Amino acid sequence: MKLPIQTINSVSFVIPAMNEEQTLETLFNGISSQMEELRLDFEVLFIDDGSTDRTWTEMSRLASLNPGTVRAFRFRRNMGKADALALGYEEATGDVVFTMDADLQDDPNEIPRFIEKIREGYGIVTGYKKKRYDPWHKVLPSRVFNAVLSKLVGVKLHDHNCGFKAYRREVTQALPMYGEMHRMVPSLASFEGFETAELVVQHHPRQFGESKYGVKRILCGIFDMTTVSFLKTYRNRPMHFFGRIALVSVLFATLLLASGLGASLLGLAVGSFLGMTGMMGVMLAVLSIGMGLQLEHRVYESMKIQHDLPVSDRKELSPNSSRHHRNNISLAA
Repeated sequence: MKLPIQTINSVSFVIPAMNEEQTLETLFNGISSQMEELRLDFEVLFIDDGSTDRTWTEMSRLASLNPGTVRAFRFRRNMGKADALALGYEEATGDVVFTMDADLQDDPNEIPRFIEKIREGYGIVTGYKKKRYDPWHKVLPSRVFNAVLSKLVGVKLHDHNCGFKAYRREVTQALPMYGEMHRMVPSLASFEGFETAELVVQHHPRQFGESKYGVKRILCGIFDMTTVSFLKTYRNRPMHFFGRIALVSVLFATLLLASGLGASLLGLAVGSFLGMTGMMGVMLAVLSIGMGLQLEHRVYESMKIQHDLPVSDRKELSPNSSRHHRNNISLAA
């Protein structure tokens, strides 16, 4: 459901960077120019994610030259983009939070279009690099990943991976950020009832530095996609998932045990093998039930502590108004 935002007074830009010393000033100047035209207060949060070049020196210089506007943070070692974004989400104070890559492939001139979509009521606005300047071995796996993820979670996007996004602040406060889950934000946000809009954006070829993309990221994407698919359906009822595994295991175990018994009665050597395999099926069923019950207990305990529901708005009479209304009815009678 789209909920139009009443006013946008300030914007935060969260920009993780690793070995991007040559791009930071140009990126900041582009953001600053756009925000001056929009006449909105803004801040830029640079996060140095374990750089080995002069990235931190450049961030510190920009923070010194622009006090109150630029804030810089430095990890002691490379933590990953999700942790950098988590820090930025925690520190951001704006009504709208942007995330951008530091490599100048995201164009600050697109910022007003994102702001306009947020004003329409979308929780997230994400970029879609329709024309990309990346090598084919990066583009092809990305397109396959996006197609499969859209099908699994029901959030139809061309580019879940795009780092150029704008969020209403309540979205960043509602979502956990860990591992490689920064690519899954639209999917995770859909669980909380937030809608995502997609804008075709200009994609620029990389001018400096090296791409951080590799085979490891493809494998991580597959695992994270599996996680999100599980969370969509079973996050509050894990026993339904493990119970199905147990049921299938019991059915196969029963079939194997029966076959093993029959084979043993006929004097066939395969009978013992089938019997042992059937017993392993029974053990798998028992372990699945145990795992499901353990996770159900954890869900129950977490619900007792805090159970946030995605209520977007409420309207109700105050207790005094309600009491006054009842008194009037009594007097009228």
